[in-house]
Amino acid sequence: MTAGSRGDVAPYTGLGQALARAGHQVTLVTHARFEPLVAGTELRFHPLPVDPRAELHSSRGRGLHRSATGVGKLMRVAALARAVVGRMTDDLVAAARASDVLLLSSSLGPIGRTIAEGLRLPCLGLYLQPLAPTREFAPPVLGAASWGALGNRFAGHGVNLLMERIFASTVPSVRTRLGLPRGNRAGRALPVLHGFSPLVVPRPRDWPSGLDVTGYWWPYDRDQLLPARIEEFLDAGEPPVFVGLGSATVPDPAALSAEIVRALRRAGLRGVFQRGWGGLAADGADMLTVDEVPHSALFPRMAAVLHHAGAGTTAAGLRAGVPAVPVPIQFDEGFWAERLVTLGVAPRRVPLRALTAQVLAPALDRAVRDPAHRERAQALGLRIRQEDGTAPVLAAVERLAG
Repeated sequence: MTAGSRGDVAPYTGLGQALARAGHQVTLVTHARFEPLVAGTELRFHPLPVDPRAELHSSRGRGLHRSATGVGKLMRVAALARAVVGRMTDDLVAAARASDVLLLSSSLGPIGRTIAEGLRLPCLGLYLQPLAPTREFAPPVLGAASWGALGNRFAGHGVNLLMERIFASTVPSVRTRLGLPRGNRAGRALPVLHGFSPLVVPRPRDWPSGLDVTGYWWPYDRDQLLPARIEEFLDAGEPPVFVGLGSATVPDPAALSAEIVRALRRAGLRGVFQRGWGGLAADGADMLTVDEVPHSALFPRMAAVLHHAGAGTTAAGLRAGVPAVPVPIQFDEGFWAERLVTLGVAPRRVPLRALTAQVLAPALDRAVRDPAHRERAQALGLRIRQEDGTAPVLAAVERLAG
């Protein structure tokens, strides 16, 4: 069960396929718009009624751009989630009734755990970001800043309380519906496996038992062939820079696209722009605009990747072994962007509000032409590709199902 943007869904398609090939019957429970992601897999699909893209383009969703701080954005997205979560409850319960084990993303953890308790089903958290409080870093959803050991841990508890508040108006009715006492909650902590590499975020030393880091879970990509027009563009010159913001939206996509084009041309680089939910686009013989293309097929052909530093796109760039220029916009993107810089595969982060051609061009030039960034990216990519993030999940599911 997962909710959110494409990046909150795609990794579970490959993980689900691995579970299916091990003999399990797997249903992906998420927004209806993502049903095409399971095409070609052995997964079943149970649609949820909310369209996250429509919500982001609504007046409430566009309000995210009016917040300049991580806390402000988090409060706004929490209000957005509270407004829509009740519309998904019936389908979540129906899908759970047809299941033996519930695997929960962080976005549906509180409600999923309540449903599992009511139906007496074992459950396991499968998270794409580290959410448990730790002294080692501040909550990723608030960005990259550290507030010191005590401040980081305190903020982590605060974020978890806010997550619980998102479901505060829905959980009581679900508990009543499933015959649970309204005020009683399961006391045992939810075991959680985290789908990112320990090479990128080592398991915090102060995490309690039951929280583990497995390695990445990769989206299922059935077609590794690039369209002919992309191959023609790649063959026409030096490797280009990928430009994409995934499911993030921006206030003025045309102006942002034009500024990035100016930066690329100032640096003497070609570009492949992926429209995404933000609507990026570029024109000219040295620029190409594409729609959905598997990152696993495209990224290894790039000179560098300029992206919003969402968890999934960050992982895809690392796996491909290419340098990055992160342009974080909101939530955990600042956290992953800072990780890329710390790992030495990105020269710097360029936050969206600070992006100009004058600032971006030298960052692009360094990412592409400084051999140290490429060498570190290639070495790290090789090690990440050798990890098997699915094996610990398969073992955990076997224990729960047994």
